[in-house]
Amino acid sequence: MEPLKTVEGRAYPLGTKNVDTDMVIAAKWLKTISRVGLGKGAFEALRADPDNVFDDPTYAGSPILIAGDNFGCGSSREHAAWALIDMGVRVVIAPSFSDIFASNAFKNGILTVAVPQEAVDRLMEVAKTDPIHVDLEAQSVTTPFQDRFSFEIDPFRKSCLLGGLDEVGLTLGNTSGIEQYEQKRAADQPWLVPAVA
Repeated sequence: MEPLKTVEGRAYPLGTKNVDTDMVIAAKWLKTISRVGLGKGAFEALRADPDNVFDDPTYAGSPILIAGDNFGCGSSREHAAWALIDMGVRVVIAPSFSDIFASNAFKNGILTVAVPQEAVDRLMEVAKTDPIHVDLEAQSVTTPFQDRFSFEIDPFRKSCLLGGLDEVGLTLGNTSGIEQYEQKRAADQPWLVPAVA
C-alpha cells in the first residue's frame, strides 16, 4: 500500500447524500477479484448524465472526492474502495461514512475525512475553482483561501496510512516474532514440522 501523508489537488464536488456502494460500483462489476479496471465502472449510473462531475475535464484525475452524509452505505462490497482507488481517489470527505465502507477504504489506503456539513459546503464551493490540501499528519483540510478544517482519526489507522501498511505489511513488520514462534513450535511439536526431502 502506498503511504499517504498529504494529498493536494482538485476534488470531485459530488455532495450527494446516501451514496451507497451500489452507486459507487454496480453489482455487474463484482464478477472480478482484480482491483484493476474498476475505475471505469465507478459511478456508472451518475455518468449516464452527460453533465456529470466525473467526466468533466475540469476534475479529471482528482485525488479527492467530496460527498454528502452517510457515504458508502448499503452493501459491504470492498469493490467500492477498489473502484475509487482505481480512479485515483485517495481521500473522501463527507459529514459521515458507513462503518463498513470506512473500514474497507482504510484497508485499501483511502483516507475518510469526516467534517461538519458546513465544512463540506465550503469545500464544495472551493472545489469548483481551486485545489484542496489534505494533511494527514496535521489532521487538517485547507484551501488557498485560509480555510482550515480539522478532523479526527483513530491513531492506529493514521499510523498505518502514514506508513503505507496494510494487514500484510503489519504482519511482515513482526518477522522476528513470527520466526521465534515457528522455532518454539518446531521444538515443542516436532511432528508438525514437515520433513525435508
